Amino acid sequence: MNVELLVAGANVTYGRAAAVVDAELAVRPGTVTALVGPNGAGKSSLVQMVVGAVRGRATTLTLGGQELTGLTVAQRAIAGITLVPQGRQLFPRLTVVENLKVIADALRLAPAVVDEALDRFSILRTRHDAIAGVLSGGERQMLAIARGLMSAPKVLILDEPTLGLAPVVVGELLNTVVGLREEGVGILIVEPSMHNVPAEIDHGAVMIRGRTVSVPGGHEMLSDRYRELLGLGLPSTLDMTP
Repeated sequence: MNVELLVAGANVTYGRAAAVVDAELAVRPGTVTALVGPNGAGKSSLVQMVVGAVRGRATTLTLGGQELTGLTVAQRAIAGITLVPQGRQLFPRLTVVENLKVIADALRLAPAVVDEALDRFSILRTRHDAIAGVLSGGERQMLAIARGLMSAPKVLILDEPTLGLAPVVVGELLNTVVGLREEGVGILIVEPSMHNVPAEIDHGAVMIRGRTVSVPGGHEMLSDRYRELLGLGLPSTLDMTP
């Protein structure tokens, strides 16, 4: 079954300011796609529009052929899109396992799904009774990702998942995320630079000033295109032609 996420002609405005301008994006099942761009480029606005958290419009917004326009955030989640946003948005006064149970109850999932979520990252099993608010940044991000996977999404969007994390934690986190390809999940990693983009990405896109440029190749090609569009060591003219 084709569960590709397709976005075209996406636009988001805040008052008179255009945050996203005719952007395009594609996330295919069983692949890792990276969306990179400097802070303020419109990346978060784009992915929040895709999941329904920000109002916008698009000429194409489908998942596996299903039209998403007009659906609520909850309906889009049911359709198969999960966003792990910046800031993780956990319940800081609840324990690790309680954070997972809240989602399980809300989605009417079997209790076994909570156990599966704890096993996503070994530290979560060890820290299952710890209050989320006292977890390290890496532990909180692992909990947020494990929680997001409980609904068995077709597409998982991670908005700056490595922000503020130690390199050793980043490595473990990205290894687990990349491994989700084997489960057929389409993964979109959103980052402001190439520094923490995993080497194993399949496709990419650069976003600058609200516009996107698709890059069909892997990490090296995406890195080169990003540098080119920023005018760093390659042609300095900002050519937004894909």
